[in-house]
Amino acid sequence: MSGFDQSALAAAIAAHGPVVRVVITDFAGSSPRETGAAMLVWSDGQSGTIGGGALEWQAAEAARRLLGAAEQSRRMQTYPLGPALGQCCGGSVTLLSELYHDAAMGEPQQGAPGSAPAGFVARPVTSGDAPTRELAPLPLGARRAAQAIRDGRGQPLTCADGWIVEALRPANIPVFIYGAGHVGRAIAHALHGLPFDVTLVDDAPARFPDPVPAYVSPLMAANPAEAVPLAPARAVHLVLTYSHALDLEICHRVLQQPFAHLGLIGSATKSARFRKRLAELGHTPAQIARLACPIGDRSLGKEPAAIALGVAAELLRLARAQTASLEATA
Repeated sequence: MSGFDQSALAAAIAAHGPVVRVVITDFAGSSPRETGAAMLVWSDGQSGTIGGGALEWQAAEAARRLLGAAEQSRRMQTYPLGPALGQCCGGSVTLLSELYHDAAMGEPQQGAPGSAPAGFVARPVTSGDAPTRELAPLPLGARRAAQAIRDGRGQPLTCADGWIVEALRPANIPVFIYGAGHVGRAIAHALHGLPFDVTLVDDAPARFPDPVPAYVSPLMAANPAEAVPLAPARAVHLVLTYSHALDLEICHRVLQQPFAHLGLIGSATKSARFRKRLAELGHTPAQIARLACPIGDRSLGKEPAAIALGVAAELLRLARAQTASLEATA
């Protein structure tokens, strides 16, 4: 999912200091990634990808040469693909590399809960001027591109009148996974690198992975159902604890508040039994119909990794639909 990811930039700067963001602004012929694909590079590491291979390696090395700059720097460079880089796709890719020393542009915009950040980041290609989110300083072509983004009809990234205009990426979707057993850990692993903020909830420290991955927020709760109210309205809830009684209590609580998706691990028999019990607890047929059970793609198998693969694909489709819906109403 393309777009200027403010949260990821802020987190990288906080953890590693100065960071160079490298984004694909244009390509001719074949390209390993689409326009708007980006990666972050710091002195001894990186995150994200612009397609891997020799192109990414050279771009990362060039980005690290920017890290010694005294103030924010910006550099545009076109890389020919093919024999020069030992790649077979041909064509060329144009990259914009930008050095950030602080998280000013990485701070999330404030808006209504669950809303998309209906905005843009624009900056001139030929200078080190700070990026702007205002229409006033932009030349006509760039202003039109920015307004199109605000109206929900713009491209993720546009080059116009010597400016780069890029849509702000919506915040990641919160995913609460109840149960840190084999399947819960596998799902958390499968969601790594996708547009989700994962919270893993359990009542036993021994069930959490050791160490807990940096992209997962562990939440210890004597009763995991008590964690349900902590989730925002646009959250996904995945219920897969060791106890059917606890699973039912969590589902019951989720259905009492706004949520984006509710998935429950289990069989068709468990699904029917839970739907009957939820009706007895007072939930309407429309509410109960929002419960997805079983989760995953059963054709892939019942192994934890197979279940996780199906769940990740389902949630990625949900994320894209949710983003499109938010942009249409922004």
